[in-house]
Amino acid sequence: MRGRAAQVADRIPAPWRFAVTVFLGTKIVLTLVGVLALTAFDHLSLTPPADGWTMRDQQRAISPHRWVSLWFAWDSFLYEKLAQVPLDRPWQEFGFPLLYPFLGRALAPLLAGHTAMALLLVANAAFLLMLYYAHRLGEQLLGDPGTRRFVRYLVLLPTAFLFQAALTESLFLCLTLAAFHYAERRRWLVVGVLGFFLALSRSVGFFVVVPLALVLLRQHDYRFGRRVLWGCVRTGWPLLLVPAGWLAFMAFCRWQGGDWFAYQHAQKRGWGVSVQNPLGVLWHGLAGGSVPDALRVGAAVLALVVVVAGVRRIGLPYVVYGVIMVLVPLSMGPPVYKSLLRYLLAAFPVALVLAGWTWRARVGGWLTTGLVLLQGALFVIWLAYWNHFII
Repeated sequence: MRGRAAQVADRIPAPWRFAVTVFLGTKIVLTLVGVLALTAFDHLSLTPPADGWTMRDQQRAISPHRWVSLWFAWDSFLYEKLAQVPLDRPWQEFGFPLLYPFLGRALAPLLAGHTAMALLLVANAAFLLMLYYAHRLGEQLLGDPGTRRFVRYLVLLPTAFLFQAALTESLFLCLTLAAFHYAERRRWLVVGVLGFFLALSRSVGFFVVVPLALVLLRQHDYRFGRRVLWGCVRTGWPLLLVPAGWLAFMAFCRWQGGDWFAYQHAQKRGWGVSVQNPLGVLWHGLAGGSVPDALRVGAAVLALVVVVAGVRRIGLPYVVYGVIMVLVPLSMGPPVYKSLLRYLLAAFPVALVLAGWTWRARVGGWLTTGLVLLQGALFVIWLAYWNHFII
């Protein structure tokens, strides 16, 4: 029996075996830690804020099982609401791009109409696919030993436990890694289709067209002659589908709300978001904000330093992508501080650089230990009513 199972396992491609192993390992470990932490909190005299009690009631309404309900927080319930609004009536508020809730809407009938479970399933399926494409992209950029280090650091980034939550992080990064993987393989039509949905998954998604275009230019040695530029246009025209995805969302805003910029206006009314100079917001967080704000903004500065310092290892397109993923969220102004650690998860080039720097086993061991402890502490904080520090 064991021999037959081994034969079946050997037939599964190595990237899938590795992705499934990492997925199951992280799922089991984090779920056990989460349930134990919540059980311990029951015996402590903690007084959560009022909205913390509200969130706990919402979690219980989704599932009485903590190993399920702990993966829902704040924005999860807004996504669930968006997934349930009938399309035959005008929408009033939709402050999020709609790919994630619409995927949950499509899957819910297969789960007896349980939209929340559908959203959680979408997020975890995307997490598994994300690990697969991270492995494939790591093979192309780093080679065999560096690939496993890249995936390891990707799932050990400080708030990487959010990849398993009913949020958009895993879906966004899955589409992003897949787009870069196929861009490196020069399959630009696939890149364009993925980019279209990428722009529908997060507001920062359509900016990814810039580093993808840099991958295309790099494949032509960054030459700008007429013949080269024509070749770029001829092969890279599907990149136009990336901004087209965001235009499709704007058209939906116009159809449902009568306003092309209904999304932007909903963000401003609901959370006070307005476009600002990201460097000014960064400086405000370091010099004029609270201690938690300074810590979160400090993490953004550290991510920028790591990505820029690793330019020779990962190349210009990935440095530009990493900088965009840090600065664009900051351009939303100080309201972004509360969720900045969440948004930084999109900056996967940080993990690429760390994988390149830690080819020595001892250095990698120390870094892995440090990241495990940091993520564990932040995971407990996220569970302990204090998750305004993270989301």
